[in-house]
Amino acid sequence: MSSLIITNGKILVGKEYVEGNLEIINGAISRIGDFQVDRNKLKVIDANGQVVVPGFIDIHTHGGNGIDINHASKDDLNKLSKFFASCGVTSFLPAILTDTHETMCKLLSEIADAKEEGTDGSEILGIHMEGPFLCVQYKGAMPEYLIQDSSIENIKDYINSSKNNIKYMTISPENKGVEELVAYLRENNIVASMGHTGADYNKCLSCINAGVTSSTHVFNAMGTLHQHRPSAIGAALESDIYSEIICDGFHLHPGIVRLIIKVKGDEKILAITDSIMAAGLSDGEYKLGVNDIVVKEGDAQLVSDGTRAGSTLTMDRALINLIKFTGRKLEDVIRFLTKNQANVLGLDNKGEIAVGKDGDIVILDNKLTPICTVVKGKIVYER
Repeated sequence: MSSLIITNGKILVGKEYVEGNLEIINGAISRIGDFQVDRNKLKVIDANGQVVVPGFIDIHTHGGNGIDINHASKDDLNKLSKFFASCGVTSFLPAILTDTHETMCKLLSEIADAKEEGTDGSEILGIHMEGPFLCVQYKGAMPEYLIQDSSIENIKDYINSSKNNIKYMTISPENKGVEELVAYLRENNIVASMGHTGADYNKCLSCINAGVTSSTHVFNAMGTLHQHRPSAIGAALESDIYSEIICDGFHLHPGIVRLIIKVKGDEKILAITDSIMAAGLSDGEYKLGVNDIVVKEGDAQLVSDGTRAGSTLTMDRALINLIKFTGRKLEDVIRFLTKNQANVLGLDNKGEIAVGKDGDIVILDNKLTPICTVVKGKIVYER
């Protein structure tokens, strides 16, 4: 953990801007506002009147910049952390796509080791497991032959392999044995998120009552919303759970983005990327776990049948799109990328600029492009 001072910034504290300085000592924010700066004691970054916001937290990403999480080594994860830092991300959950039991255990161990050793860019907070306890009907890009029935024994293997670093898991409410699984995830402080599901409204509400607290990329890989069959979408919107949204312009129409926010309220929206290794790169052929992917005009699809398969979105672009889609201001939507993620993961030390919180900071230019990213007081990206 490091110490530094950001000067001459337009610092976003809650929904208000504070003109002045921001001091980070030993990784935590210690002072905000108009105070005397001793340039001889701490490293100084001149924000030059630019906006200073909390660092973005991506809780659902499968990779970027040529790196696929399901094939990533510790070195790959470190390179990925530096790419994410350039997009304003200060922390993230690598998301493991459904794979063989052995491969997932190996990946969980690899990510846990990378987290323990630390990265040069964005901080790894833990792991998101997207599967394997899903449903075949709405598998999306999940390989059908690797989808399993819920298994407490298998989840024990996954938790042990991860050294207790699984923080979030996507499950399908209709998966056999899911109620027992949800209870077990809660006991182990793992967020249960429902997704890739064709379960009916009542089944989804039953799982929510049992402890499901989020919905994975709501509206995508779910049964459609119908006036007689509200499906998982209806249960997610009506209940008090969090909802992930992919704001790339492909997965959700801007009107649907506005609808979700209006219904759920600002405190329950989780902007995610669901990015694949093609994020940050040009159109072409890529991999997503065991799948072959083709990206056309920025839209990622399975080569086999054209099913949309993750995205090429980055978090800085998600912020710009949210403002464009909603017509709202930066200070209104910033929590969709920061504080809400910290809240769903139960992290009191992240997600906002306040004294005592981690010094996870992004400085944005007038086009909302990151020009400097700071993780716990350490500069991890400068444009």
